[in-house]
Amino acid sequence: MSKVNTVLGTIPAEELEIVAVHEHIGYGMPGSELDTKWWKSPEQAYEETVPKLRKFREYGGGTFVDATGICNGRDVDYYKSLSRKTGVHIVACTGFVGGDTALPHFSRATVDYLTKVFIHEITVGIGSTGAKAGVIKVGVSRGGRMTDLDKRIYRAAARAAVVTGAPILTHLAIDPEPAVSIFSEEGLPLDRVLFGHADDGLNAPITPHDWIYEKGGRIGFDTFGYDLELPDPPFWGRKRAERMEHFVKLVNKGYADKLLVSADANCSPLGWPGVKGHTINYIFEDMIPDMRAAGIDDATLKLLLQDNPADFLSLSA
Repeated sequence: MSKVNTVLGTIPAEELEIVAVHEHIGYGMPGSELDTKWWKSPEQAYEETVPKLRKFREYGGGTFVDATGICNGRDVDYYKSLSRKTGVHIVACTGFVGGDTALPHFSRATVDYLTKVFIHEITVGIGSTGAKAGVIKVGVSRGGRMTDLDKRIYRAAARAAVVTGAPILTHLAIDPEPAVSIFSEEGLPLDRVLFGHADDGLNAPITPHDWIYEKGGRIGFDTFGYDLELPDPPFWGRKRAERMEHFVKLVNKGYADKLLVSADANCSPLGWPGVKGHTINYIFEDMIPDMRAAGIDDATLKLLLQDNPADFLSLSA
């Protein structure tokens, strides 16, 4: 039976139900807890987050994958409390959002050291929490091209994925060629990799969707809801109809077996205001209705929201 690591233990993949595969309980840059303008108490963060997760559960959401890497606000004991409180499975990640978010201790680390960290967090646990990571996060530093540190992190992630069977979730899908080369060199099948943010307004035009699919990689349309129609849209926003048209085009090409969807929402942002009017529940309140209106049937919705993520998150080793 396929198994998935959650913060409250390893469970059968069949119990995941509907999965939001790329989200954040609370994301911030290193040092954001020192920002006096946007700092909030743990009680305030809890008060903001619990209603969103409860609503997610009421809508039928079963699993929340927290894509917050090391150094960006990951708090596994907090996740455990939230999971018990709301009934939502939470999958924590090891790895980094990008090399430029790694603190000096990690930025100077070797591939071997990083590999050991990732393997330990997946097989033994994260710190003293007893909770095991279920996915490995990697990313491209600002500027859109992989740095030497990014490449070390990618190689360590690939080695850890081969040993543990955990999947890899990338922060961006741009410049995938060096990533694919590293994964191939390390013997990692590309169906264990989700190339994320392939749909956002900045990166969609330069993301080689067809090439990723032909290589066997998974494609993440995981910024649903960051629409230019918002009152104060983020710089990575995109017109709502344009994103859906793009997505339907890939479905009609036959790519549904490699597509995963999410909202990349931040339940309680750390050190920044976040994006008003955007939550994880955009998935149920807007995305799914839009998909149905665009002709995507229930069988395909199940594939996108349950079957594909369950297969992706299952430990394959």
